[in-house]
Amino acid sequence: MRTFYYVILALVLGPLWAQVSWSQTTGVVVSTEPAFPPMEAWKDAVIAGDASALKVFYSTDPAAEIEANGVKTGADADVNFWLGLKARGMKTEIVRLRLRPTGAGVIFKAEVETGSGQIFNVTDAQGWRKQGDQWRIVSAERTDAPHLAQPSDMKKDLYPATADAHAEIKEAEEKAAAQHKRVLLVFGANWCYDCHVLDAAFNRPDFAGAMAGYQVVHVDIGDDGKKNNDVAAEFQTPLDKGIPALAVLESGGKVVVSQKNGEFEDARSLTPEVLLEFLNKWKPEAR
Repeated sequence: MRTFYYVILALVLGPLWAQVSWSQTTGVVVSTEPAFPPMEAWKDAVIAGDASALKVFYSTDPAAEIEANGVKTGADADVNFWLGLKARGMKTEIVRLRLRPTGAGVIFKAEVETGSGQIFNVTDAQGWRKQGDQWRIVSAERTDAPHLAQPSDMKKDLYPATADAHAEIKEAEEKAAAQHKRVLLVFGANWCYDCHVLDAAFNRPDFAGAMAGYQVVHVDIGDDGKKNNDVAAEFQTPLDKGIPALAVLESGGKVVVSQKNGEFEDARSLTPEVLLEFLNKWKPEAR
């Protein structure tokens, strides 16, 4: 997940925006409602093809920060993209919606019927802020036509809060030594959508052969991104370029390779071939 999006959403929703239940302190809530009215109004403007109405939904002060397929763009480019689809209709599925009185974060999947009658899939993560009486988009991270399965929810507890990363890594190293495997560390957090995308990919049937060469350990970076920083440092995996971030270890703990440039942080836009290439390259040689 892009670092800039996490930072902006944290500012919108407060430092504990990633909580999974209502907080009396922060006023953050994970909504069980199927829709977010401002987003529905934004969607209506897309379907109507109304450029003027659509532009109103994007913040100008501060300017909305937009990323599309890993490239920073801007509000005008995002507006042009959605209008360019000439949508006849749009079916949206909210993956996660987090609300507070003055801010909201929504991740959704969209199935757009284009003007040519084709179906075009998009995954979008939007940060909204209430400015006066108007809700406006302050950030968005969009992925067009994703190649990997995009989860419909983020309920899987990939990173249990009570897990002891040091103990789990030691146990994984012992198992890896006994089974002629390597250890795959996956740094991330439950609030990270791309971490859930990557996990779903790792569990694909066609990945079974590659994954058989690893003992996997999920290392939680916590709600504030600082948990287990010592583990990341020990295994030479900087996290400032985003998560998920991976490191491969020998069974004795020696680092074989670690990601340093956010190679998988935009997992939602990767192809299966890219992930398999990494896994097959660094798995242990067959005996």
